[in-house]
Amino acid sequence: MHLRKDHAETNIHALQQFIKANPLGVLTTSIASPTCSFPTLQATHIPFILDVDNDTASNKLGRLRGHMARDNPQAKALIEALSQSTSNTLDQQVLIVFTSPIHHYITTNFYSETMSTNKRTAPTWNYSAAQVYGRAKVHWDSKKAETSAFLIQQLSDLASLGEKDIMGFNGEDASPQPWKVEDAPASYVERSLKGIIGLEIDIVTLEGKVKMSQELKEADRDGVVEGLRKYGGETATRMADLVHERGLMKITNRA
Repeated sequence: MHLRKDHAETNIHALQQFIKANPLGVLTTSIASPTCSFPTLQATHIPFILDVDNDTASNKLGRLRGHMARDNPQAKALIEALSQSTSNTLDQQVLIVFTSPIHHYITTNFYSETMSTNKRTAPTWNYSAAQVYGRAKVHWDSKKAETSAFLIQQLSDLASLGEKDIMGFNGEDASPQPWKVEDAPASYVERSLKGIIGLEIDIVTLEGKVKMSQELKEADRDGVVEGLRKYGGETATRMADLVHERGLMKITNRA
């Protein structure tokens, strides 16, 4: 990730919260696999659970948990790479990219100061993203009790994240009951477990970028906020709020 100083997010807690708020990541691996349609590079969108340990001896960056279909070509490449190994941890690191749904094109027409003087500028795109590099432990052997235990926990935690944290279901008043793995027939759960593999990724590097017009002159940045608000729509309005917020942070840090 190219990290310009103005855009780099170095607060680890903020990056962890970003991942929790945007749990759908793109897992990318580079594994030589002669039997796959894509023989080296594979990528899959996966919703992840982020675990952060409080134990001082643990990895403070955290650990990601996810799963994917066993029939996924990327899963097949992972299994191939580990089937001849005594370990279920990949030798090479994997990359996971998380992005915010709030991103927007920024036109130079918003730059009230620069466009009225030397015009030395160009349009750009504002966005936020986090990148994780880590070591992946793959739970792929369906015959092992450890694999089933991991997958059950993963599915249960992911369902809780979706049903309670995202949908807000709590079973109270008119709210629906949150779905739990236990609600499905045992035979269905057992069959489902055989069709997926689990991923446990110990984070080695966590970096992020929040590109919200911080590099601009204050008058141009104010123009971006005003321009986005006039343009309207939910995404533009939320982007305007983020540009304003980051602008205030830059002014405060400078002071």
